[in-house]
Amino acid sequence: MKMKKITTVFFTFLMALSLTACAGNNGPGEASSSGPESSPASGTSAAELELHSSETAMENAETELSQEAPAETAEGTGGSKVLVAFFSATNTTQGIAEQIAQGTGADVYEIVPEEPYTDADLNYNDDNSRTTIEMNDPSARPAISGSVENMDQYEIVFLGYPIWWGEAPRIVSTFMESYDFSGKTIVPFCTSGGSGIGSSAENLANLTEGAQWLSGRRFSGGSSEGDIMEWVNSLELGVTDENEKTN
Repeated sequence: MKMKKITTVFFTFLMALSLTACAGNNGPGEASSSGPESSPASGTSAAELELHSSETAMENAETELSQEAPAETAEGTGGSKVLVAFFSATNTTQGIAEQIAQGTGADVYEIVPEEPYTDADLNYNDDNSRTTIEMNDPSARPAISGSVENMDQYEIVFLGYPIWWGEAPRIVSTFMESYDFSGKTIVPFCTSGGSGIGSSAENLANLTEGAQWLSGRRFSGGSSEGDIMEWVNSLELGVTDENEKTN
């Protein structure tokens, strides 16, 4: 009888130790380190604790995804990566190019000469001016400062330039011969006081291989955004959204 009593006390002691250990495992050591705003209140049921933990895990996962998501690259609203490349000696063509870029969400690249053109260089009445000499020499290739980063990523290239002596400036030829335009769609546009785009785009197209050239358009310096985007939309390239097409 005495032995049975000792055995009972021994098992009671073991159960007490076991309960103490379980209580220790559920103590402050597992409490959330996120602070009082994210920690559940005492007395919360096991189901509520589990729900709270699941919600916290989902919030942490969403935070990590937002931090790790790569930055968006500029591309047309239709999904095609678009570049607007232009040369503008007097900023007239630049204004048209910027309107196209704004309306399509395109990247912009300005063709900048290593040696800037001065007013004297642009004097077409002077037979000895720089532009006159260049335009009278079909092989002239003025040097460009800088280059397009990762040209391969662009599927559509809008190409803008002024009309000089009925042609695109020779520096635009330098640009066309500097890259591989195979598989790309090229859309030329020009600015002038009255001359049309003429054969300038066709002559530039002869400097490329494997590119699809669309019909170009001549703009004046005072062309409105509406006129410019109406032309862009008429190309049906899918580079503008539906709202802009109807406005």
